[in-house]
Amino acid sequence: MKKNLMKMDLQTFAVPKFTPDHAKLYEQMDGTIPDKYNELILKEVMENSKMMQLAKYEEMDGKEKEFQYFAEGPGAYWVGEAEKIKTSTAKWLTVKMVAKKAGVIVLASREYLQYERSTFFDEMRPKIAEAIYKKIDAATILNQENPFPQSIDQSAVAAGHVLEDDLTYDTVIELQDLLEEEDFEPNAFISTRKNRKTLREASKVIGNQTELIYDRNNNTLDGLPVVDLKAQEKGTLYTGDFDHMFYGIPYNLSYKISEEAQLSTIVDENGDPINLFEREMMAMRVTMDIGFMLVKDGAFAKIKTKEIPEG
Repeated sequence: MKKNLMKMDLQTFAVPKFTPDHAKLYEQMDGTIPDKYNELILKEVMENSKMMQLAKYEEMDGKEKEFQYFAEGPGAYWVGEAEKIKTSTAKWLTVKMVAKKAGVIVLASREYLQYERSTFFDEMRPKIAEAIYKKIDAATILNQENPFPQSIDQSAVAAGHVLEDDLTYDTVIELQDLLEEEDFEPNAFISTRKNRKTLREASKVIGNQTELIYDRNNNTLDGLPVVDLKAQEKGTLYTGDFDHMFYGIPYNLSYKISEEAQLSTIVDENGDPINLFEREMMAMRVTMDIGFMLVKDGAFAKIKTKEIPEG
């Protein structure tokens, strides 16, 4: 009896021949995410990442990419009859963008290992995409756990373009002035929904009329589009000339699955690290290589609401 049981167990858990289209998840515990789902995840990341909505995409086929950046254009001149036309030189700079690896961990019940890979990635795609774009925006905008040498927040500070003041009609104008005085043209704002009440009340009496600076119907501020970043602190507002911000994606997303790890960065309701083996869970680590760079620090600015001293 015991021998028959052992034989049955071995047959049940024998690894079948691997067929990518209908393979079970446990048949390939690591590798690159299938092309179809890689494209869908990247599409969702790019549509939801605030940085990617504002930056310029630069094609990458490796960890590093050098490209020419148009920094300054040629001038034009008035020319009289029979006069020689003057010429001027456009200024191009060579910059190098280096990709860094963003890693996220998605938890699921161990039963998911029995899913076909296509079914699994179809179901988990929104969770993977959300984890990635939140991680990217936190790093490139807010400078949180940032692997890059720059972020929008760092650049605003480095350029001295920080207003420590409340969000008002006048400070929003002043924020743009910081850039325009250095010949940059703000073309968008990064805010948070937590600021909307304050922005709706931001107004100024001009002549006999009260002018509002925020259009709630179109989510624009002084006529410029606003993207809302949930992780951003209330009272903080960024603006910039986002033509000076670039990103690239050199490779497909990769994954690796574990059933036995103890996760130091994910805790339970008691604050204890999650032990996958004890809980019969699996964790999928998904990594994405992404390049990011700002070519001019002076192109970005921020308002940070003044902290009220304690006591």
